[in-house]
Amino acid sequence: MSGISSIAFRLVLIVLGLLNIFIGINVGFGGISTLGLQGQTEFFEVTNEAVYLVRDSHIRYFGGLYLGLGLFLILASTNLYKYQTALKLVFVLVFIGGLARFTMMRPDVIFGQDIIGSLLTELLLMPILFIWLSKIVKSSASK
Repeated sequence: MSGISSIAFRLVLIVLGLLNIFIGINVGFGGISTLGLQGQTEFFEVTNEAVYLVRDSHIRYFGGLYLGLGLFLILASTNLYKYQTALKLVFVLVFIGGLARFTMMRPDVIFGQDIIGSLLTELLLMPILFIWLSKIVKSSASK
C-alpha cells in the first residue's frame, strides 16, 4: 500500500474519532435525553424516576465509552503498526454492535433514514477498515 493509502486511512480514523467524541459528549454529558447536539431531546416521559436515573447513568457510561473510543481512534492514527491489534478489535466490536441493531426486529427503523448511515458504517465500513489496515501494516512490514 502506498503512503497515500496510509494517510487516507489515518484521516478516516481521525474523522471517525471526532464523530465519536461528538456523540460521546452529547450522550455522556446529556444522558438519555442527550445535550440535544443531534436534534430534539424530548421523546419520552419519565414514569419511574428511580429506574430512569439508573438507566440514565448507564447511558452516560456508554457515552463515556464513545468519547474514549474517539480519543483512541485519534491516538491510533499516529502509529498504525503499534495500535493495529486494538484497532482491529474496535472494528470487530463496532461491527457486532451493528449486528445487535437487528435484535429490535424493526427493519423499518433499522433501515430508516435516521439509522442507515450508522448501520452502513458499522456493517460495511468496519470490515473495509479491518482489511485496509491489514494491507497497510503488511505493506509497511515488507519494506
